[in-house]
Amino acid sequence: MQVQSKRTRMADPEQVAPSDLAWRVIGLLNLFRLLIPPALYAIYWFTSPQPTVGDTHPRLFVATLAVYFAVGVALVLLKGRAWLSLRALAFLHASIDSIAIAIIMFASGGVASGLGILLVVPIGATVLLAAERDALFIAAIAAVAILLQQIYCQLTGSADSHDYPTAGVLGAVLFLISVSVWPISNRLRQSEALVRKREVDLANLAQLSQYIVQRLRESILVVDHEDRIRLINESAAQILGDSNAFPGALLGEASPKLLYLLSTWRAGESAAQETAGTFVAADGARIVEPHFAALGSERPSPVIVFLEDTSLLATRVQQSKLASLGRLSASIAHEIRNPVGAIGHAAQLLAESPDLPDGDRRLADIVVHNCMRVSDIIDNVLSLSRRNLPATESITLRLWLNDFRNEFAETMQCDAAQIALVGPETTPSADIELRTDPGQLRQILWNLGENALKYGVDRSGQAAFDLRYGYVSGSARVFVEVSDRGPGIAGDLLERIFEPFFSSGTKSSGLGLFIARELAEVNGATLLYEPRGGGGSTFRLVFPDPSRWSR
Repeated sequence: MQVQSKRTRMADPEQVAPSDLAWRVIGLLNLFRLLIPPALYAIYWFTSPQPTVGDTHPRLFVATLAVYFAVGVALVLLKGRAWLSLRALAFLHASIDSIAIAIIMFASGGVASGLGILLVVPIGATVLLAAERDALFIAAIAAVAILLQQIYCQLTGSADSHDYPTAGVLGAVLFLISVSVWPISNRLRQSEALVRKREVDLANLAQLSQYIVQRLRESILVVDHEDRIRLINESAAQILGDSNAFPGALLGEASPKLLYLLSTWRAGESAAQETAGTFVAADGARIVEPHFAALGSERPSPVIVFLEDTSLLATRVQQSKLASLGRLSASIAHEIRNPVGAIGHAAQLLAESPDLPDGDRRLADIVVHNCMRVSDIIDNVLSLSRRNLPATESITLRLWLNDFRNEFAETMQCDAAQIALVGPETTPSADIELRTDPGQLRQILWNLGENALKYGVDRSGQAAFDLRYGYVSGSARVFVEVSDRGPGIAGDLLERIFEPFFSSGTKSSGLGLFIARELAEVNGATLLYEPRGGGGSTFRLVFPDPSRWSR
C-alpha cells in the first residue's frame, strides 16, 4: 500500500485522466444539479406570492435555476468524454456549483436564506476528485463565492452586516469538510488503483491461460453446468467440427455423442470414473476417447474435457506389433510361397488338360486365382513391414466397386444380389473419383467381405452385406462401408478386433482386420468399426482429403 500511495502522489493531476471512480462521482454531481433546480422552483412556486426562496430577486432566481439545470444536462451529455484532465474537471465543477448556488443565495437574501448548506454536497464530492494540494483551494473558491455574494447583498440593501459571522461560519464548515473528505478521497484512489492493478493482472493471467490452452497439443474444452462450451482450443475444435464447436455453443449441437458420454459420466457421480466411452470425430476418420474432470464441488459442476485421439496411441502399438509381424512374415514367406506356387502351377496344368470338364476347369481357375491372391497377401504383409509406398492410381469408385462385387461373388460362390451396392443419393455416382492402390483396396474389402459372410448371418440365416460409398458429411473425404446384419461384436472385444492374431473364432488366423487396417494406413485412410443401427456391424474405410493427395 505504501508503494501504491507514493505512485499516487507522484502522478501529475494535470495529466491524469478521469478514472471510473471519478466518473461515478461526476455522475452523482450531475444528478444533484438535475434535482436541486426543480426542487427549489417547486418551493418558490408553491409558496408564492410570498415565496420562501427567491423573494429578493425572483427573475434572477428563476433564470439562475434554468441555467443551472441546463448546465447539468450539458454535463450529463459530456459524461465519459475525457476532454479535460481530472484536475481541470475538479475546478470546473467546483466553480459551476459555487457560482450558481452563490447567485441563488443572493436572489434569496444572502446567507440568511439558509441555502448555503447546498454547497456541502458539491464541495465534498469535488474534493474526492482533487489532489491533496487542491482540496483547500476548492473550499476557498466556495468560501469566496459566499463572501462576495454577501458583500453584494449588503451593498444592494437586501442584507445587513450581522450576517457576516454566519457567512464566515459557513465558509469554515466548507474548509472542515474539505479537510475531512480528503483522507477518504486518498484512500479511495489508492483502493481503486489497487483494484485496477488486480484487474490488469487477472486479464494478463486470463490471456496467458488462453494462450497456453490454445498451444497445447492435447485437445481440451471446458463445458459449464448448462452443457455450453466455455473454452476450447484449436485441436479440440477440429475434432468436434470447426463450424459447430466454439465458445458459447451448446455441446449437443457440436457433438451429440460427446454430450451423451458427458451425461453418462455425470450420472455415475464418481470422480474416479474419468471416461465413459468413445465417439467418432467430425471428420469420420478418428476414434476419440474423452476424459472428464469436474471443476468445483457444486453439482452439476463445470467439467474440463480432454479429447484423446486413440488412433495415435493405436498407431504406436500397431507399429510395434507390425515390426514383430514383419520379422515373422519374412521368415516364413519363403516357406509359404513355395507350396502356394506349386499348387498354382499344378492348377494351371490341370486347367490346360483337354479332357477336363468345364465345371472342373472352373474350379481349377478358382484355385489359380486364389493362389495368386495368397501370393499378393504375402507381398502385402511383407510390404507392411517395410512400409513400401502404394502404387496409387485414380479409379471411378462406382465402376470399381461393381467389378469387385462381381469378382467377390463369383469367387466366394454366392449370389451377387446378396451384396447390395449403395451409392450417395445427392451426388452422381460417376463423379466420385478416388486415388488409391486398387490392389490393396481390393485386399481390404475382400477381408471385410469374407468376415461379413462368415459372421454377418442375420436371424433368417441369410448371409448378406451392404457395400456403401459416398462422401463423409461436411467434408470432401470419400468413404466405403461394409455393413452386415449379424450379431455384431461384443463390447469387451472392440478394443482388440484390430490386433494381429486375435480372433473370436477357432478357424481364423486373426490377421484379416489387422492387415486391412494396416493397408488402409499405408494409403492414408482410416478403418473404423461402428455398431450398425438395428443390429449388425459396420466397417467404414475413410480416405484422406483429395486436396492432400501426393502426386
